[in-house]
Amino acid sequence: MKITKIRFGMLRVPLKTPFKTALRTVTAVEDIVVCVHTDTGHVGYGEAPATAVITGDTHGSIIDAIDKFIAPRVIGQEVANLNRITGLIQGALERNTSAKAAVEIAVYDLFGQLYGVPLYKALGGGDPLITTDITISVDYIEKMVADSIDAVERGFESLKIKVGKDIGVDIERVKAIHAAVEGRALLRLDANQGWTAKQAVHAIGLLEDAGVQLELVEQPVKARDLDGMKYVTERVHTPIMADESVFGPTEVIELIQMRAADIINIKLMKTGGLSNAIRIADIAALHGVECMIGCMLESSISVAAAVHLAVAKADAITKVDLDGPSLCAFNPVDGGVIFNESEISVTDAAGLGIREIRGLEPL
Repeated sequence: MKITKIRFGMLRVPLKTPFKTALRTVTAVEDIVVCVHTDTGHVGYGEAPATAVITGDTHGSIIDAIDKFIAPRVIGQEVANLNRITGLIQGALERNTSAKAAVEIAVYDLFGQLYGVPLYKALGGGDPLITTDITISVDYIEKMVADSIDAVERGFESLKIKVGKDIGVDIERVKAIHAAVEGRALLRLDANQGWTAKQAVHAIGLLEDAGVQLELVEQPVKARDLDGMKYVTERVHTPIMADESVFGPTEVIELIQMRAADIINIKLMKTGGLSNAIRIADIAALHGVECMIGCMLESSISVAAAVHLAVAKADAITKVDLDGPSLCAFNPVDGGVIFNESEISVTDAAGLGIREIRGLEPL
């Protein structure tokens, strides 16, 4: 099976409700879909969101990076030579992690198809059933409480609460949600870099003193402020998770050596795809550090790849934040991973198992 060409499409899927964080507000998934074709007629699918505020990637940069730098390297390559192909993708250009991830996901999809097994089995196997949390967007307190109650009633047992806009209001938001769902759901806070180190210690300390038990707090300070991350981690009881602070394996090693966080959030759009995500999971496992698998605003195309990874690397990936498909108004994918609210299951279909993508606009 040899790669012959790469084609692009635009996927637009409205969200059920606006996605609001300390960094941005989004109303729809608008992602680049990558279709990698082969001489056997098999097609591998990948996806990349334009998350400029985090990865720096835009729709235009994703297409240009693939078309001008990555595609010329991988066209003509045998899919069986997976490690060689991922090396070519990663070495094609600096950064551009979402573009690299989209192509890698498609190639891994083809690798599974080549050998007739679902991707998670090609990665080592595992239990093909996981559960995810769901995001509660930043909003006025009554709305966030109502959204939290609704999520719990739909079967979600972990809530990821977006904060970081106004620290005083943030504390009241969390207290109100805790009071509404206590004993029915775990609470995870995501400040999206919205606090200073001292603010984070103050806010988390107040919540701890008020009896609010948090499973974790994600990225409380600016991405590059590793000293700030370490400052917070050392001064609170609640586990601190790094997200925007860690993209690749070398950053994970540095973070672990500094003891600047308790948990690592792996996202394929930060790591540049599955190859580096696997390395991060293995590094974390060696050091006894837990990982979460997360996603940007993505549909079930690329999130499916993250699901397969989570299944295969369950020793390191102990927490799941793959709610992108649950936030979408509909699932544009026929086949592949099955997303049923908090429950995510993997079929025995080869690769990612995607048969069709509805509403894809050719580019």
